Order: sequence, then structure tokens, then C-alpha cells
Amino acid sequence: MALQEVGGIEPDYCFYIDNWQAIVGRDRLQWGIDLPPDLVIEIDVTTYTDANDYLLYGVPEVWLLKKNQLNIHVLRESEYHLQDASRYFPDINLQAIVTSCLQAASERGTGVAIRELRQRLSNDV
Repeated sequence: MALQEVGGIEPDYCFYIDNWQAIVGRDRLQWGIDLPPDLVIEIDVTTYTDANDYLLYGVPEVWLLKKNQLNIHVLRESEYHLQDASRYFPDINLQAIVTSCLQAASERGTGVAIRELRQRLSNDV
């Protein structure tokens, strides 16, 4: 989903959680008219995104993965605040999951890391 009308940013992933009904059955979204996604995830490898890039759109939560570190930014009172936990997944230790998954990928390969992540998440549910 591109956000190119202002600023030219394009999130790696975006999700509608609270407002999912607003986009069901839609093929295309219009920024500035439709509600913004509830969660945006950026994985910065070669370029660096700032959570404030999404401030104009009013995205409630932005996750930035930079240099193997997950930063969770939550929008409160017109500015982003760094948080330890997600408002959408408050009981899940996302930092530990990301660290574990990246370590497994480095040591044992991506396929193993993905299988272990799936197993861990299915056990936690």
C-alpha cells in the first residue's frame, strides 16, 4: 500500500485491526479520505524511516525494525512515544520474539527461524 500523495513513503506492511470493517472488500484505498491503517511495520535495511513520517496520516502504531532492534511507537496526543509493548498485542513480548527469531535465523537459517516462530506463536495462543 503506497502512501505517496504526501512525502512518498510506502510501508513494508500495514494492518487494519480496530478499523478492519472500513476496508473489507476494497481494492484500493484513498489516503486522506479513508481511515489510515492501525499498524504500520517498517523493516529498514538500507534506508531509514522515522515514525514521524506517518504522523500526517495519524497511524496509531508504527513498528520500526532497525539494526535488529524493534522500536514500537504509539501515537498519543499528536506525537509518537516509544513503548515497550504494543497496544494491539499488550501481552506478547515482541522484543523477545524478534530477538529470538533473528538469532535463530543467524545461527540456524531462516527456514528454521520461521518454523520455530510459528511453533512458538501457536503454543502461546
